[in-house]
Amino acid sequence: MPHSSDLVAEPVPISLVAGRYLLYDIDVVTYLRRTHNICGVLIGGIPQAPQQNVFQGLPLELLPEEAKLLVDQNIGYVVDDAAWHENHYTTLHGKDRQNYLESLRAQGLKASQALNAVARQKQEKALARQAIVRATKSADSEREEIGGASPSKDTDKMTPTEAENPSSRPISPAPSDVSKFSSRAWDASKPLAMTPSTSYNSSSLPRNPNPPPVPIAPASYPLFAHLHARKYFMMPGLRFGCNYNVYPGDPLRFHSHFLATSYGWNEEIAMLDLVGGGRLGTGVKKGFLIGGEDVESEGEGDLVRTFVLEWAGM
Repeated sequence: MPHSSDLVAEPVPISLVAGRYLLYDIDVVTYLRRTHNICGVLIGGIPQAPQQNVFQGLPLELLPEEAKLLVDQNIGYVVDDAAWHENHYTTLHGKDRQNYLESLRAQGLKASQALNAVARQKQEKALARQAIVRATKSADSEREEIGGASPSKDTDKMTPTEAENPSSRPISPAPSDVSKFSSRAWDASKPLAMTPSTSYNSSSLPRNPNPPPVPIAPASYPLFAHLHARKYFMMPGLRFGCNYNVYPGDPLRFHSHFLATSYGWNEEIAMLDLVGGGRLGTGVKKGFLIGGEDVESEGEGDLVRTFVLEWAGM
């Protein structure tokens, strides 16, 4: 069975929102990470836990370097999200508008049916527990009438604490509670009001506009492209004061091997930066990688050279 990310067609749309390059489709996010070593950073909140920021969700924000790399290699293209949204939905009339509203209603109806199924399961469990309680009470009453007055099976199974303190025994739902729960059963015929995370399907975005906007990348882009061409994964390096944390494989499986910082080819590098970077990298079991593009070279292709520093004690 093919994975959902295998069905993604290139080039993929990259939404430009307030100067940020965002991906809203989980299939696209998975595809780029698995196939093209593009990680990005999740910046969205999780609906089930909105008051924490340890675990984030969609959308995924791409670095300008990642967005430019995807555009340069014709893997993705940039769409001005606000302009496209305004142009598309101000002209949405007639059948198109009806289809859009119908799709929202279908999603709401599906969610309503799912809630109704959960409610029915809870109701059936409550009724089953109530039936057991009634059967136990009926059996005890029959024994008392006969004169045996023998304890029920439930009493035999009680712990000494429960036998001495009846308040510690598990309480079964009363018939009134079951009827009250039954009255609150979800009406599956009424669709829920839906607020989708995106107002459009990614397949409805314009396909590779001509000419596509090219993201403006920082001066460290040549180093990023150089490392990416060698199958490295990269994440933002703010934690260690560098441009990128460089991983030999997926960051979920590997620790980073290098702290990468880009310099101009003729830029003077302070000795304090070299010593500090080397000591920091070695202290966290990484190498301090510096690199830059030889802009004076007359050659073609990849003109980036890299060096790795490690701190060694005397």
